[in-house]
Amino acid sequence: MNDQPPTPPPGPQNPYFGSPDPQGPFPQGTGPLGPPPEGPPAAATTQMFPEPAPQPGQRRPRRAGLAAAVVATALVVGGAAGVGGAAAWSAFDDEGSSSAGSPDTRTTSQVVDTPDTEAPAGSVEQVAAKVLPSVVKIDVSGAQGAGSGSGIILSSDGEILTNNHVVELAGDGGSISVSFNDGTTAKAEVLGTDPLTDTAVIKAQDVSGLTPATIGKSGDLKVGESVVAIGSPFGLDSTVTSGIVSALDRPVDVGSDGQGNSTTYPAIQTDAAINPGNSGGALVDLDGNVVGINSSIRTASSSQGEAGSIGLGFAIPMDEVMPIVEQMRNGETPTHARLGISVAPVASQPGAQVTPDVSQGAEIQQVNTGSTADNAGLAKGDVITKVDDHLISSADSLVATIRSYRPGDQVTVTYVRDGDTKTVTLKLDSDAQTSNS
Repeated sequence: MNDQPPTPPPGPQNPYFGSPDPQGPFPQGTGPLGPPPEGPPAAATTQMFPEPAPQPGQRRPRRAGLAAAVVATALVVGGAAGVGGAAAWSAFDDEGSSSAGSPDTRTTSQVVDTPDTEAPAGSVEQVAAKVLPSVVKIDVSGAQGAGSGSGIILSSDGEILTNNHVVELAGDGGSISVSFNDGTTAKAEVLGTDPLTDTAVIKAQDVSGLTPATIGKSGDLKVGESVVAIGSPFGLDSTVTSGIVSALDRPVDVGSDGQGNSTTYPAIQTDAAINPGNSGGALVDLDGNVVGINSSIRTASSSQGEAGSIGLGFAIPMDEVMPIVEQMRNGETPTHARLGISVAPVASQPGAQVTPDVSQGAEIQQVNTGSTADNAGLAKGDVITKVDDHLISSADSLVATIRSYRPGDQVTVTYVRDGDTKTVTLKLDSDAQTSNS
């Protein structure tokens, strides 16, 4: 294992959103959007989001009760406002007109034309008009069940970007169907997948003239900036929600691949409503440029039904994954940067001694012989606290930060050894020749 924390102990099960077959436990606080585990309510968790296929005949009786309560409240408030308005009119009417409700003052609702005005620049309405044709619904079925998610059109002839956890349900011999904004559908096949960044590229068959999305720079985002999420939550295609960027470079760990390599990325955190089925959809700025791939949420899970958004959604930043996306589009095996070490939170191992003057960081547990970390002199017990200007607060933070670079990039690593702070500059390795990263 390299550049990743050790396998965590069993914890809450947080399945992929929409995938009825979870791939194992996810560390507390993260995971794919999916149905909650059985049993009593769990602590808040992060889940990834394909949407499970709906069951016929489902009813939601509580919704009707809520609607009735809302209507009743509205009637009470409206009635009170009407009485107050009538009292004010009677008090200030110089003409001494008849009291409200008399036949000669009765009015009725009017029907008017609503002008079809152009959406103002930078409005959610304008963003939706631009981006909706470039976002699709993806339905997947395989031996383990069926589910749905979202995707972003990359080319006019049908290349589509989505999450790996959306399409992996198809497995070998499954089927993938794409529904476009104009109501048409097409079959699709997988061009490439990358579990370590939770991305995949598929190709819709026999289509042309599609509207590719415009890819923006996630590195230009600022905390507090307005963003719009577009996808198919709960199978409801062409759904638009809006919010802000609530944090950047949030380390999100949603599990691991078959070799034990962690799926961790430096996420864009947003309070735009993201729910099961949004996975693979677009997070866009107010210019309509795609800056992230909606992938997971933090959720207070429920023992009844599927948990939904509580205003903590996470998107994979486009800057970090576009080189990998291009590799998949070209039929290449995706590659990732690595240091060649395994790490853990500071003093997290049994019997470990607390490193003096270090309260957070990534403590090296093992250094691979011949790796760039080994050649740079890093050793077991060193605590990495910074990579370039990125502060490292945990093992996940280090993995997410290294994943934001490309093989061959040169970085400066700051670490603490025996209480002394040191720095070293090194060139990142590639996992092209190994399954570990």
